[in-house]
Amino acid sequence: MRALVWHGRRDIRCEEVSDPIIEEPRDAIVRVTSCALCGTDLHVYNDFVPALKASHVIGHEFMGVVAEVGPKVGNLKVGDRVVVSCYIVCGECEQCRRGNSAFCERSNRRNDLAEKAFGRPVAGLFGISELTGGYQGAQAEYVRVPYADTTCIKVSDGLPDEQVLFVSDTLPTGWQAALQCDIDPEDTVAIWGMGAVGQFALRSAILLGAKQVIAIDRVPERLQMAEAAGAIAINFEEESVVERLDELTRGKGPHKCIDAVGLEAHPTATLDTVYDRVKQAVMLETDRPHVLREMMYVCRAGGTLSVPGYYAGLVDKIPFGAAMNKGLTIRPSLTHVPRWGGELLRRIGEGQIDPSFVVTHSVQLDQGPEMYRLLNDKLDGCVKVVLKP
Repeated sequence: MRALVWHGRRDIRCEEVSDPIIEEPRDAIVRVTSCALCGTDLHVYNDFVPALKASHVIGHEFMGVVAEVGPKVGNLKVGDRVVVSCYIVCGECEQCRRGNSAFCERSNRRNDLAEKAFGRPVAGLFGISELTGGYQGAQAEYVRVPYADTTCIKVSDGLPDEQVLFVSDTLPTGWQAALQCDIDPEDTVAIWGMGAVGQFALRSAILLGAKQVIAIDRVPERLQMAEAAGAIAINFEEESVVERLDELTRGKGPHKCIDAVGLEAHPTATLDTVYDRVKQAVMLETDRPHVLREMMYVCRAGGTLSVPGYYAGLVDKIPFGAAMNKGLTIRPSLTHVPRWGGELLRRIGEGQIDPSFVVTHSVQLDQGPEMYRLLNDKLDGCVKVVLKP
C-alpha cells in the first residue's frame, strides 16, 4: 500500500510499504477514506518530537471503512464507517473508565519510554514516535487499529467525511480546550494560534456563551476565518498583543486564555524568543513557550489557562510567580476523544457545528509531502489539509 513516511527533518515521502495485518484479537484493519495533516504532525515534520524513527508511517487524524476485524471485536463489522480516535483506547483500565482515554494505561506498548519521559503512562498514539507506542500512522491506504471496539466511533452514511473526520482529533481538542475554561457569559476568551485547533476552540467558546472572543495570529487568512465567526482579530506582527488585550479588556486582561500553538511558537523577534532559539540549538531546551509566558502575563487574576497546544519536553523561563500571585488555574491536557465524540457528532448532525469550513486543501495522498511544506510555511492560505488515499 501507499503511505507517507518520515525519513528525517522535513523529509516526507509517499512510498510503498507493507499492508497492515491483524495482530491481536481486538484489532481491526480500516481502509482510510480521509486523513488530515495536524499541527502535531508538523512537530514530527520538523523533528521536535523525541524518539522518532526513520521510515515510520506518520499521521493520526483519520476515518474510513472497516475492512477486517479480529475475533474479539464484537461491535464492528466489515463495511462499517468509522472515525478513529487518534489515541488508542483500551476502554478497561482505570483511566479509560474515568473517561480519561488519552491517559490509557494499556495501549502504549512503549510505556517504559513514556514513564521515563513523563513519569506515568500515556496512551498509544498513531504515527508519532516510540514515546507513544511506535504505531504506524494513518496517512496511508490502510491502518491497523488496536482495541478497535473502543478506539473506533461508528458514524452514519448521511454526513460527508469533511464534516466528521475532525472528530478524530482537532474538533474535540478545540472543544475540550474551551470546556476546560469553564466559560461564563461575561468572559473574554483570548486564543493564541488560529490553525484548526484554534478555529475549533474559538467556535466552541462562542457556542458555550463567551461574551468576547479574541483571535491572535499573524496569518491574514486565518484571522479572516476567525473574524467570520465573530472574533476580534489581533495580528501580532502588526500590533502589540499585550497593549491590544489591555485596550479590549479595560486594562484587566482576558478571563480565559487558550494556547493552541504549543512548542513551536513563531512570534516576532523578542528577547525570549531569541533565547529559546539559542537554547534549542544547543539542546538545552526542547520547546519554545513564548505563548505560555505571554498568557501567564496577560491573563486576569483568578483566570484560567487552557493548553491544548502540544508540548514535548522541557521549557525554560516560565513566569510561575505571575501565575501563583494571580491565582491562575492552568489546565493542559491531551484530548479524550471518546468522551466528546458522541456529543460532537450529534451537534454536527443537528447543524450546530459544521467543521468542514476549516478545509482549505483536499488532495490525493501522493501530494502529501508538498502539503506538509505548505502547511508548515503557511503558504497558499493553508489551514487544514485533507488527504484522500
